[in-house]
Amino acid sequence: MSSPKSNKPKIVNGPGGYILQDVPHLVDYLPDLPTYPNPLQDNPAYSVVKQYFVDADDSVPEKVVVHKDGPRGVHFRRAGPRQKVYFESDEVHACIVTCGGLCPGLNTVIREIVSSLSYMYGVKRILGIDGGYRGFYAKNTIPLSSKVVNDIHKRGGTILGTSRGGHDTTKIVDSIQDRGINQVYIIGGDGTQRGASVIFEEIRRRGLKVAVVGIPKTIDNDIPVIDKSFGFDTAVEEAQRAINAAHVEAESNENGIGFVKLMGRYSGFIAMYATLASRDVDCCLIPESPFYLEGEGGLLEFIEKRIKENGHMVIVLAEGAGQELMSKSMESNTDASGNKLLKDVGLWLSQSIKDHFKKINMVMNLKYIDPTYMIRAVPSNASDNVYCTLLAQSAVHGAMAGYTGYTSGLVNGRQTYIPYYRITEKQNNVVITDRMWARLLSSTNQPSFLGPKDVAEEKKEMPEKPTLDGENCDGVVDIPPVTKEITK
Repeated sequence: MSSPKSNKPKIVNGPGGYILQDVPHLVDYLPDLPTYPNPLQDNPAYSVVKQYFVDADDSVPEKVVVHKDGPRGVHFRRAGPRQKVYFESDEVHACIVTCGGLCPGLNTVIREIVSSLSYMYGVKRILGIDGGYRGFYAKNTIPLSSKVVNDIHKRGGTILGTSRGGHDTTKIVDSIQDRGINQVYIIGGDGTQRGASVIFEEIRRRGLKVAVVGIPKTIDNDIPVIDKSFGFDTAVEEAQRAINAAHVEAESNENGIGFVKLMGRYSGFIAMYATLASRDVDCCLIPESPFYLEGEGGLLEFIEKRIKENGHMVIVLAEGAGQELMSKSMESNTDASGNKLLKDVGLWLSQSIKDHFKKINMVMNLKYIDPTYMIRAVPSNASDNVYCTLLAQSAVHGAMAGYTGYTSGLVNGRQTYIPYYRITEKQNNVVITDRMWARLLSSTNQPSFLGPKDVAEEKKEMPEKPTLDGENCDGVVDIPPVTKEITK
């Protein structure tokens, strides 16, 4: 057994400031692995494809807006089938696990991983891990086949079950090794991907021929680098139903307020995009944009003013917004994944609004709607179904080609393989000094609730160079130590 090499990030430098943040490969620590012809070359479905296989040098830029004299910037390896594979079809013993909260599209991803392995590569042995990470060592497995998963994309949730926590690296890798599993597909959010990274490192330390592949899942769209996460489009679409209902209630009652609480623990993307899509929302509150209740320029003053002007209004609130306004005596705990358990700011803010109107002796009818779990539990829409298919197929192509320790994700409209450290390094947040938030403020005609000091602080955190929609044009990020260089 070969001893594992350094686990430093793989960085490839090229001319013109080109940087490839590459993903690990099995040959990095098992250099003598044999290769086999890709069975796709004999697959009838691919017989009409002009170019069967992705070129070994293909990469996708992280940033597409650049300066003419700027560096080419960071790139990721392009996803897709390779001419040579490192697993024979009969050799593959794959498993799939889903972790964390529910999200539209989970069953579609499971279905497409199974279908891709079966139909494209002739794999027969595929297991589902029951109940998240804990299922590796505490529960039975679920045999998966094309027949078993045929219709699951029409249902919400996950047929494999899910849970938070339960990550015991040694027990998980022992189970993988004991069962003879050599491809592991892990579907989950940033915490799950951090767990996948640790599993990969332990597998590499043991020198096992096992590909570990992540597929990013977060309904809040808070995973960095990727264009969006699967299920997000469905969540925004379903949120419209709640907003429409709130608008009907508000219009139908004297001084009516329709109040909708949506998902968004730390990132307000669902609330922001649902507000922009609706056009019926008067005020959108998200975690990234602080607000205050009382006094001149406060939220209560704005609500009172809008009610007097229009006779009704609709408020959309992301669940993580305004947490700092609630009583500090209300202690917060964490869930099994280590996420902070949020206080119900929606109910608290609803009561604060009612108290304010009672205080000023003004009639007001507030209807509070919380569709959170309804949105999470629906099946994915057409757009997300297509996206889930591409993510799953790309993940399978990468594993068969010997890549490991990566997440399959969409970057600038192209499927890529992204190293774990980029996915887990930070959260994706709404930038409130960015044009998209300005577009929302223009749509709702709400104040920003930011004072001059807040704006100054936000701008300090922004890139110094000119930006477009909050993106740094030169695409330069902090790069880990270079471990490999190429010259042209």
